[in-house]
Amino acid sequence: MEGLALNDIDAPHLGDRPVYDPSVPFRVHTTDGEPLDVRAGDTKHCAAAFRPADAALKDYVILDFDAFDEWYEEDERNIGHPRDPFHRIEIVHSSRPVRVELEGKLLAESARPYLLVEAPLPVRYYLPPGDVIDELLRPSPSRTICAYKGQAHYWSLDAAEDIAWSYPQPLREAGAIAGRIAFFNERVDLVIDGRRLARPITPCSR
Repeated sequence: MEGLALNDIDAPHLGDRPVYDPSVPFRVHTTDGEPLDVRAGDTKHCAAAFRPADAALKDYVILDFDAFDEWYEEDERNIGHPRDPFHRIEIVHSSRPVRVELEGKLLAESARPYLLVEAPLPVRYYLPPGDVIDELLRPSPSRTICAYKGQAHYWSLDAAEDIAWSYPQPLREAGAIAGRIAFFNERVDLVIDGRRLARPITPCSR
């Protein structure tokens, strides 16, 4: 199977920089090399591995995360994609007043937010469900997986699909945000400490 060049992929952008995240197919590589097949018993996984041509990586083979049933770090299963040991999430309890609005309509108001910091994304404000005007939101069937937080369930408005999300059963590191609801900073108006924030531009903007 032939690989794809980076300029063949419409990668999401963070500002003016392309972001090669887990949504980019495995056959896209940032270096030259040789695709390899992987055999497990009678099963053959075509082009599920890649040997980089870079001399510094000559003793390594890269494996396609999605080609295999399960991955483990020690005894803990990884979900979504391999975790970056340099990537961290921080959850900070706060009493900052937070308002969430869309086109002038109040969606939520809280003085009990949990701030989740996960670079390079903007700070996410996780609010208690009781501080969200729940009659405006309806559950969405959408689900996504985060390797650091778990499976996200989404919420929609009549005028905006999947505008908010929550983690009913987050991974251990994100346990504090269980059941709390966060809105996309990119798609709503956030007023923090009485100051309206500019909407950031991230891959979630589109």
